[in-house]
Amino acid sequence: MANFQIDNEQIEEIRSLIEAQQNKKLQKKLNQFHYADIAEIIQELTNEEALFLVKLLDSTKTADALAELDEDIREGIIKQLSVKEIADEIEELDTDDAADLIAELPEARQEKVFNEISDEALAEDLRELLNYDENTAGGLMAKELVKVQEDLSVLKCVNAMRAQAENVTRVHSIYVVDSKNRLKGRLSLKDLITANSLALVKDISIPKVDFVTDDTEGEEVAKIMSKYDLEAIPVVNDKKELLGRITIDDIVDFIKEEAEEDYLLAAGVSADVEADDTIWDLSKARLPWLFLGLIGGLGSVFILQNFEEIMAQPQLRNLFFYTPLIAAMAGNVGVQSSAIIVQGLANDVVKGSLISRLMKEVGLSLINGLALSILLVLFGQTINQELIFSFTIAIAMTSVIIVAALVGTFVPIILDKNGVDPAIATGPFITTCNDIFGIYLFFYIAKIILQF
Repeated sequence: MANFQIDNEQIEEIRSLIEAQQNKKLQKKLNQFHYADIAEIIQELTNEEALFLVKLLDSTKTADALAELDEDIREGIIKQLSVKEIADEIEELDTDDAADLIAELPEARQEKVFNEISDEALAEDLRELLNYDENTAGGLMAKELVKVQEDLSVLKCVNAMRAQAENVTRVHSIYVVDSKNRLKGRLSLKDLITANSLALVKDISIPKVDFVTDDTEGEEVAKIMSKYDLEAIPVVNDKKELLGRITIDDIVDFIKEEAEEDYLLAAGVSADVEADDTIWDLSKARLPWLFLGLIGGLGSVFILQNFEEIMAQPQLRNLFFYTPLIAAMAGNVGVQSSAIIVQGLANDVVKGSLISRLMKEVGLSLINGLALSILLVLFGQTINQELIFSFTIAIAMTSVIIVAALVGTFVPIILDKNGVDPAIATGPFITTCNDIFGIYLFFYIAKIILQF
C-alpha cells in the first residue's frame, strides 16, 4: 500500500540535504514524490528552505506544487522569484491554475511576467481569464480542451485531436464546433473509432451537451455538475462560442473554499483568515461579530430591567434562574433550524412556498417544545416547585422554541433571496437575535400568566 503521508522523519531528511546542499541527492529523492506531496513538504519548510527547493527543481515539478500551496505561503515564495522564473512556472501550468497564480501578483509585475512568456497564445489566454470574476464559470475554466469542427471527416478529426491532446492533461470530452467556434455537440470515443473514416463528424456527433455560460456563478456550476455527474463541462459566451471547460477537480476546490468561508461565517468570523495570521487580522475578522454579541447582551440587560419588580417578590424571583436556560434553548433551536435551511439552500432542495416551510417548522417546534416541557414540569415536581410556576416556564419555553425556529428558518431564506450569503444566519447573528427575543418572550408570557 502506498504511503500518502509525509512524516517528520522525511521532512528532517530533506532539511538536512538542503543544509548540506547535496543537490543531486535532494533532486533524486524529491523526483519520487507527487507534486501534491512536494507542496506538503514545502509548507513544512522555512521560507528560505522552500525557496531553495523551488529554485533547485525543474519547473515541470514545482509548478503544480506551487498551485497546491496555501496562498500566503505561495505569495512569500513568488515574491522572491524573478519574473523569468515566475514565467517558467506559469508556462508549465494549466491556464486556470496559471491565471490564479498570476492574479496574485501586483499589476506592474504581472505585465513584466507576461513579457517573459514565450508562448503568445498562452499569454493571450491568461489575459482573457484575468478579466473574469474568480467565482464565475469564466474564472474557473481552463482553456485547454479538445474540439473538432463538425465538417471534418473522421480521419481528419483524429489528426486534429492528436495535435490538441498534447497540451491537455486529461481528455474528458471531445467537443464539436462549427466554423464560427459555436458549440454544436460532443463526440463519443466509441462512435468515433467505429465510424467509417470518411464519415463527417456532424453525422456521428451527439447534439445534446450540457454547458454553462461564462457569467454563471460558481455555485450554480457546482450544482449542475453534481446533478448530472459530469467530470467536465464546457463554457460558452452569449453567442454560444466555446471558450473553455471546467473540470471536476476545479469544482471540488471551489466547493472546499466555499465550505471553509461558510464555516467561518457560521462561527462568527467575517473574513478569510488562518490560525497563523497576525493578531490584527484575526481581531478584524472576529470583532464585528463580538460587537454584535455585546449589543445583544446589552439588549438583554434592558429587557431584564423592565421586569425588575420580580426581584421584590420572593415567589417569582426564581424566574431569573431560568433565564440562561431560555436563552440557551432559543439559541440552540435557532441555529438548528438555520443550519438545516442553509444546507438545503446550498443543495438547492429548499423549494415550495415560504408559508408551508414555516408551518412545517411550527409543527416540528411544537413536538420538540412539548417533549421538553414535560421534562421541565417533571423536574419542577422533583424540586417541589409550584405547578403553576412549572407550567408557566414550560409554556414560555415552548413559545420561545417556536419563535426561534421561525426566525432560524425565515432569516436565511430572506438573506438568500436578497443575494446575501445565508451562512451568516447560523452564527452569532441568529443566536443574538433569538437570545433577545427569547428572554423578552419568556418574561412577557410569565407576566401574563402569573399576573405580576
